[in-house]
Amino acid sequence: MSTLVILGAQWGDEGKGKIVHFLGNEADYVVRYQGGPNAGHTIILDGKPFVLHTIPSGIVFPKKICLIANGVVFDPESLYQEVSLLKKKKIPVKGRLFISKAAHMILPYHKLLDELREKGKIRIGTTKRGIGPAYADKVVRIGIRLCDFVEKDTFVDLLDKNIREKMPILKQVTTEKKLKQEIMKNYNRWRNFLLPMMADTALMLEEADKKNKRILFESAQGTLLDIDFGTYPYVTSSSPISGGLCIGAGFPPTKVNYVLGIIKAYTTRVGEGPFPTELKDDLGNHLREKGLEYGATTGRPRRCGWFDAVSVRHSVRINGINSFAVTKLDCLKGISPLKICVAYKYKGTIIREFPYSREILANCKPVYIEMPGFYEDIRTTDFKHIPINARKYVERLEQLTGTKISLISMGRTREETIVVSKEKGLSF
Repeated sequence: MSTLVILGAQWGDEGKGKIVHFLGNEADYVVRYQGGPNAGHTIILDGKPFVLHTIPSGIVFPKKICLIANGVVFDPESLYQEVSLLKKKKIPVKGRLFISKAAHMILPYHKLLDELREKGKIRIGTTKRGIGPAYADKVVRIGIRLCDFVEKDTFVDLLDKNIREKMPILKQVTTEKKLKQEIMKNYNRWRNFLLPMMADTALMLEEADKKNKRILFESAQGTLLDIDFGTYPYVTSSSPISGGLCIGAGFPPTKVNYVLGIIKAYTTRVGEGPFPTELKDDLGNHLREKGLEYGATTGRPRRCGWFDAVSVRHSVRINGINSFAVTKLDCLKGISPLKICVAYKYKGTIIREFPYSREILANCKPVYIEMPGFYEDIRTTDFKHIPINARKYVERLEQLTGTKISLISMGRTREETIVVSKEKGLSF
């Protein structure tokens, strides 16, 4: 048995889809354990990019079993469109894609609530896909799971209760009758689509483990967006950290073998919230254009800044990260000096560990070290042959985060990857 967790160690958008694509060919099972269609994992297939929002990236490999586990919230219409896209690309899903019976559903009223809240005084900068309201329903125990949905009488009863409860807010944009009609007109199509994929995914994972199958767990978003350990309240509504897979997939922590963190060679963030190393100048714009830093789900421009070793050390500690894959190192070509944040300064005090305080995060100043940049292309699969200053930069990231770097990605295709060190846990 071999299990690998791949997760983001920054604010998401680190390039997890590419790394899952690189390593997923060796896995037997690929599992999404949290988040929803707010994720956007970009994969290059036959030279062309396409984006997966809910379905695990391993679906592009023939014969891989892909699971959407109980910790995910899913939108039936969004998932239907995603499967249709895969079919157009001649990627079969029948008998390969399964959804947990216990996974909660995102319905049209969740998206309406998300939009209304984002128009309010406190903006979080969500994708408006209904993820937060769906998780909120789950926590207050009025959510609708897949197993509830396929039982029509149960579903209609729960739907009526949910709509009535939410109408004091939703009456601004719709009526109870119109909302229910919109959902029920799609009921049979959604049910027929979802029923063949419904499964006890926790049981499937136990059986896979007993058969010594190779399991890859794919996180969405990033550690700094975790509901508990991120920059609250500017976070997602679930736990994208390594510990989240245990409750998000029903898989024991004692059976997790390796945690691979994904980091960019710089830092990005989309939406609202604190960002100590943000570059609000031409250099920030340069990184955005060079790195194609636009949201895969929303198309929103990402905010860009220098690498933040303080926040990444926090991610190492929270996740138990064994090693890193660094992405977009090539995007730093031509920039000199390169800066790395090693601490924060707040009211004259140096802070070396990631703070939880909203006040400190919003008003602290980064403390930087500088390193010479590089001007040569990185066109090699051998770490020894990359430019010397690029190599020194990578080695300094290892030193500052206390974590080795095992992979370097220089492009969007699987082939544009350097294996720095062959870690036992990264080889199934």
